[in-house]
Amino acid sequence: MSIEVCNESGIAVDESLIVSVARYALDAMGVSPAVELAITAVTTEVMTELHERWMDEPGPTDVMAFPMDELAEDSRRPDAPDIGPALLGDVVLCPAFAKDQARKAGHGLADELHLLTVHGVLHLLGYDHGEPEQEREMFGLQNKLLADWNTGRAQAAAREAQRRSDSHVLGTVGLEDD
Repeated sequence: MSIEVCNESGIAVDESLIVSVARYALDAMGVSPAVELAITAVTTEVMTELHERWMDEPGPTDVMAFPMDELAEDSRRPDAPDIGPALLGDVVLCPAFAKDQARKAGHGLADELHLLTVHGVLHLLGYDHGEPEQEREMFGLQNKLLADWNTGRAQAAAREAQRRSDSHVLGTVGLEDD
């Protein structure tokens, strides 16, 4: 699975965590490891242009998703040659817009960007929130994916802290440098 992040927003973004949460969501949803995903962080001005052009909505938004529908399996002939990795689509994030949302939600920008990344991935996979039932399904799944990813990160951090503590107690700290 190839996930590329391009930060053109002018705001510092931890790209490795954006990739991590996107990869987790795609894996959890059973998406083929042969897909490619592009995630771009843009300025408010660029997001405004995209939002107005593609959604016919004024002003910026937090996240947009652009699925690559023409590469769907069911749209190809059965005898077509394998075209290799398929581009799932693009997720576009607007950190400046997300920063205000994060503040209102009472968490940091990184948490908001992780949420928006999962949100965008779910849109690429066909989920929507236009109707109340769709919204419950999508947001419930989004919250579960984020919670599970955060739990996994916390467990990994605890294991690493325990490993460091064990190394210190056992006197193995720095021995690998000798």
